[in-house]
Amino acid sequence: MKLGAFSISLAVKDIKASKAFYEHLGFSVFAGDLDKNYLIMKNESTLVGLFQGMFENNILTFNPGWDQDANTLEHYDDVRDIQQHLKSKDVAFASEIDAPESGPASFVVLDPDGNAILIDQHI
Repeated sequence: MKLGAFSISLAVKDIKASKAFYEHLGFSVFAGDLDKNYLIMKNESTLVGLFQGMFENNILTFNPGWDQDANTLEHYDDVRDIQQHLKSKDVAFASEIDAPESGPASFVVLDPDGNAILIDQHI
């Protein structure tokens, strides 16, 4: 199964302080909007999302169809196919796709320890 680009999405208390901290670690702004309280920071191929006031806990995020530079991949597993595969394995879902048969969609599963994993396709 091809899950695409990986990042960790952090629930931060002060996005400006978090931005400065990650810049000290060598990250730079890759995407997002500080005025809307979210940034995607990048250091080489590592992506860290900073989200203030959007969710309570940190989330592991995968983006089917994208590489680590948000370029569209020629071959990838569609988010709906990934969801169907996980359903066939009796994985419990926190949220499911309620979208057309193609295009952007997402779902969330929880690992055995309650960590959220977001599968979020943008294409």
